[in-house]
Amino acid sequence: MLKKDTLAFIQNVADNNNREWFAENKHRYEEAKADALNLVSQIIPELSKVDPLISSETDPKKSLMRIYRDVRFSKNKDPYKNNFGIWFSAKSKGGNEPGYYLHIQPGKSFLAGGYWMPEPEHLKLIRQEIDYNFSDFEKVINDKDFKATFKLGFGNALKNAPKGYDPSDPNIEFLKLKSFEATTQIADEEFLKPTIVNKLISSFKTVNPLVAFLRNALEQ
Repeated sequence: MLKKDTLAFIQNVADNNNREWFAENKHRYEEAKADALNLVSQIIPELSKVDPLISSETDPKKSLMRIYRDVRFSKNKDPYKNNFGIWFSAKSKGGNEPGYYLHIQPGKSFLAGGYWMPEPEHLKLIRQEIDYNFSDFEKVINDKDFKATFKLGFGNALKNAPKGYDPSDPNIEFLKLKSFEATTQIADEEFLKPTIVNKLISSFKTVNPLVAFLRNALEQ
């Protein structure tokens, strides 16, 4: 579970996103970061039971993303993120593979599983796998627990059929996807309960078949 002040700190960053305020509150950042790392340290060994490719020995620091933003090529010059982002995958860092993501942001927290914006070669392989083995993909996304918990994102879909695919293909809406992630929202109060790790692991278990399907596609 998280401390109330951890969520409060994240909100305070959003309300005071400047270096002067952050410097004055650096001690609160260190406390919030330690609290988040403690949560990660509880998640990793349990997630490794769900997904054996996630090492139970993973250093929590490799999963917790930096709060500092890279503003070099962004119109938004806010120096800090207004969330704690936590990424779990076989590689832990980089994110250039299927995995799991936990986003902690007051009022906007969510858990996701899948592959966000895969590189062209990976995207090609995933589309091919969906095309060749749609029944397996359909089984994943139509699973009762999956449908009750997660929502597959279509926000990054192409407007037209990708090259080499028939626009009249009955599964074209999935072949148009440029990103393959399913998300579920998490209420703030859930993070303050001692049951939060069990809740998260249950959701990771539900979305694991999607991650496994995407991994399999890349191994073809």
